Order: sequence, then C-alpha cells, then structure tokens
Amino acid sequence: MKKFGDKNFNFEDRLVQFAGDVILFIKTLPRSETSRYYADQMMRSSGSADLNYGEAQGTTTTKDFIYKMSLVLKEIRETTVNLKILTHVKYGNDEARSKLEIESKELAAISAKMILNKKKPKSNSKAT
Repeated sequence: MKKFGDKNFNFEDRLVQFAGDVILFIKTLPRSETSRYYADQMMRSSGSADLNYGEAQGTTTTKDFIYKMSLVLKEIRETTVNLKILTHVKYGNDEARSKLEIESKELAAISAKMILNKKKPKSNSKAT
C-alpha cells in the first residue's frame, strides 16, 4: 500500500491518491469554522478533479475531452489556492501541506499538457 507522498505515474491513480491525501490532511486541521469551510471546499475540488477525469476518459469527441480536462484543471487549481490560503494562516502540518501543494502543481501541469496535446492539429503531411 502506498503511503502519503509516494509517486505514482498513472494519472488517474495520482488523482485518486491526491484526493485521498487531501482527506487525510483535512483530518489534521484544527476544529474551527474557518478550517471547516476551506476543508469542505478542498475536499470537493480535489475529488471533483478525479471524477471529471473519469468522465473525460469516456468522451467521444476531442472538444468534449478538452472541456472535461479543463474542469479537471480548474478543480486542481482551486485545491492549490485553498492550500495556499491554509499556508498563509498556518493551518495543518507544514510538510503534508507542502507535499500537497507540489503534487497539485504537478497534476495541474499534466492536465494542461493533456489539453494542449489534444488541441494540436494533426499533421497529414507525407514524407517525400
């Protein structure tokens, strides 16, 4: 069984692990109205990224895939901003929060690259 922070190179598995790691991190936050608000937002956005990726896998058009992947990217970025806010107010374990921030940035970069790769026009030129 993988532990927090272990790398996985399957994108879907990384999203699942990220959402799970967010849940584990949330359990460490102080009990307050403020942390509950950001924890709820972060749990929804991190989980939504994975669910939207699952939907993207079932799309039948490039346009629909790009749309679903843009939702994945949006949700990951929302999670990243939540983590930055929690960093600013010094909520949660610094090391765990830092690992989540790094992973969220990596997942966002991968998502953006997947979108760009789908947007690239396919070359039909033949070598002579």
